[in-house]
Amino acid sequence: MSNNDKLKVKQTESKKTSFKELTIIRDTIFWIDVVCESQNENAIFARPFNDKEAFPQKLTSKKYNIKNNFHGYGGKSYKCINIKNNFYLIWIDQISKAVWFQIFKEASSNDRSQNKYLVSVQEPSQLSKSIDGNFDSSFVISEKNFLYGICEINNRDYLFSLNLKKTKQDIHRIKKFKNFAAELSSNTSANLLSWIEWDSPYMPWEKNELFFAQIDLDGEIQKINKFSNKLINSKKNVSFFQPYWISETLLVCSEDSSGWWNLLFLDVTEIESIVIKKRVKRNLIEYGAPQWVTGITYFSGTIKNLFCVAKKENSLIVEQYKDLEFVKEFSTPFTSLSDFSVFRKKVLFKGYGFDFLGILFEIDFAKKVLSNFSDQIFCDHIKDCSKPETFWFKGFEAKSTHSFLYKPLVENFKKPPLLVRAHSGPTSCFDGSYNSEVQYWTSKGFFVAEVNYGGSSGFGKAYRERLNHKWGIVDSYDCKALALELIKSNQVDRENVVIFGNSAGGLTALNCLLYGSIFTAAICKYPVVDLKDMHYNTHRFEKDYLNSLVGNYAKNRNDYINRSPIKHMYKIKKPILLFHGKKDTVISYKQTLKIQEILIQNNKYSEVIFFDNEGHGFRNLENKKVVMQKSQEFLKNVLNI
Repeated sequence: MSNNDKLKVKQTESKKTSFKELTIIRDTIFWIDVVCESQNENAIFARPFNDKEAFPQKLTSKKYNIKNNFHGYGGKSYKCINIKNNFYLIWIDQISKAVWFQIFKEASSNDRSQNKYLVSVQEPSQLSKSIDGNFDSSFVISEKNFLYGICEINNRDYLFSLNLKKTKQDIHRIKKFKNFAAELSSNTSANLLSWIEWDSPYMPWEKNELFFAQIDLDGEIQKINKFSNKLINSKKNVSFFQPYWISETLLVCSEDSSGWWNLLFLDVTEIESIVIKKRVKRNLIEYGAPQWVTGITYFSGTIKNLFCVAKKENSLIVEQYKDLEFVKEFSTPFTSLSDFSVFRKKVLFKGYGFDFLGILFEIDFAKKVLSNFSDQIFCDHIKDCSKPETFWFKGFEAKSTHSFLYKPLVENFKKPPLLVRAHSGPTSCFDGSYNSEVQYWTSKGFFVAEVNYGGSSGFGKAYRERLNHKWGIVDSYDCKALALELIKSNQVDRENVVIFGNSAGGLTALNCLLYGSIFTAAICKYPVVDLKDMHYNTHRFEKDYLNSLVGNYAKNRNDYINRSPIKHMYKIKKPILLFHGKKDTVISYKQTLKIQEILIQNNKYSEVIFFDNEGHGFRNLENKKVVMQKSQEFLKNVLNI
């Protein structure tokens, strides 16, 4: 790369409407958008469905920071419920640390002509007192004006209720959970509730339990029943995903007893005797994902029109069911999607592709809909993109392992340098969605590879469990195996191979430098470097994560120490570039601070950069530019190009 190369980092935060946390109710869509970024102020907006020219109406008028911090990673921060043609809007405000509530109705035609689609029936009301804890937004409202929800206080989760007729009230704790709970939902009348629970030493995608409760007229729990069935979960660890009511007595969810998150329909007419109404078993298809955040939706609608999202090989499909019977499969061009929401036959979500950023997708199934969504989507495709190519290779223990390859767009080198990316999580995955950093490097002549190492999600339960007790071994082996495969096939320059890793991927990357000579250097953001410290000091949600990834700490203490890069940093003589935010609550920047001096002493090209205003995951656009600029300078120095 020449010295006059200009850094062209695509702006990832557009000033246009971002449409975060989408929901559709009747003919109106709702979302969250920033009002004042410097003050952390945002608001809930609305506009008519499928009217892209409509001017957004701001619904929350006061100053709020509407955000969900539940279990550390949060999720959706508000909920809109349709009751007798009114819109009950409930949100979590971080300024007051409380739950707020307001009722709207559809505006008259005269108001709508003034870009006012909803009018307030009741002014905003602070329902709860401030709490020293976190609320989830999986709210439920009963016919008796009780609001139910789940909150987190003093490292314990609770089912609570609030009276919609009162303000600034103490939350009424109905049930104290053994440990974690999430995904509260109910039938229409809210006399039946459901949720999932999980306890140490499991994460929710490893093992959880599905519970049902019957509520009496006073809003108290009358009966509770844990779902157990010999065909599903009575004899094995199973993860349930997104329990969702489609009628007064029928619930759909997915569960992974078959090795894949598959559909399960339950009849809860009798809470003491829950019956499997229908079970859909399909290999190589996933109707679910690891529950890092709450409010992920793969199913939406009713028994009359239910729509489901599934990952099928490397693509996403949408399926339609009527009265539990499969109707049609719709292919999509999306690599990932979010905010999947359905009201009657109207479907709403944001879709992402390898050559386009998140686009708002609105379609009315009351009209004729083609089975291939690609023919109905009009979006701005990003030109000059390197398309991800699926590549399977032999990874740890010769098991078939997935990756995406991005070939260089220009020939700047006799053989292109190879940049290998290890994803975070580690229970996560690369899905082939557009990434500005990847495309930047391919535009400069680099070959980029994204490794879905053993332990990644989206390829079935057995693939996820490859990493059990072997984090730091399987993942780094798979990254090295892919790099070696590309070198042997003569596609890349064997002298210039760099590994990138963020968070958990940072541990993978640093271990790749420790064991083996394939990689020339590493670039990491907020890396995991000390497993012992992570065991003792990480936040509540991930406190038991290492039980499956490494093993019980008391029995496997040596593994925690020996697999931690911090113990072996003095052995690494190769260049490393590290970035860390000082507001990181998942992995303390002080761990990176400990190894800073060792790195710089060992290699003159190593550098450590801290950001005062960043946490776990960088958000500030200027900081993102610094990361790219420093990475470019680093690679110029360390690679023989």
